[in-house]
Amino acid sequence: MDEDRAVAALAALAHADRLAAFRALVQAGPEGLPSGVIAERLGAAPTRMSFHLAALERGGLIGSRRDGRRILYAVRYDEMRGLLGFLTEDCCGGRPELCGDLAALVPACGTEEACR
Repeated sequence: MDEDRAVAALAALAHADRLAAFRALVQAGPEGLPSGVIAERLGAAPTRMSFHLAALERGGLIGSRRDGRRILYAVRYDEMRGLLGFLTEDCCGGRPELCGDLAALVPACGTEEACR
């Protein structure tokens, strides 16, 4: 991931509603969720949530697909991994042992494959 993409992704996450929506989509998995369900879960107005989901999509962290009359949003896990890699690639001046096992910080992943 290059610096411009990382800045766009981080900017997309830099709002409480967008961060909450992104985390809900991470939990939902690759199947994703309709925007209305995300809005309901987060107690947000559907139009406001659509605005925030569009920002996350422009930031490259989520994608959308049409399912009949609904639009489903899902995390682009390759982009999420790219952002995490970008943030940690030069961890501690070439001393990666100082960063520890980042995968261990995410116990909710379940299996190792789910975190990759």
